[in-house]
Amino acid sequence: MTAEPKPAECKVIGGEKLPSESGGADALCAAIAVAAAEQAPGIGYNIEVRVLPRSRLAATVMGSDGRKLAETGFASMDKPLTTGSFKRFAAAIAQELAKTRPAGT
Repeated sequence: MTAEPKPAECKVIGGEKLPSESGGADALCAAIAVAAAEQAPGIGYNIEVRVLPRSRLAATVMGSDGRKLAETGFASMDKPLTTGSFKRFAAAIAQELAKTRPAGT
């Protein structure tokens, strides 16, 4: 028997502020989905990402159990946000999700 996949939701507020070369909100949520599947397989989440001024991102992350995890932030100081930026931000979010995995799994 395999574990039933948990729901995963990603919402980007202010996605229109992302550079078009980055792939936008869809690319950001896709990067989060990939990182979560790699680092926290089977763990559901609800993520709200806010695009802030000056190439910054902030995410509120809720586990599938409804527990709010640490807010995750990211800033690209010397250049606009890129797909590489999204991958690094997604990896940080996935690390937080992985911490919610029950012991022994």
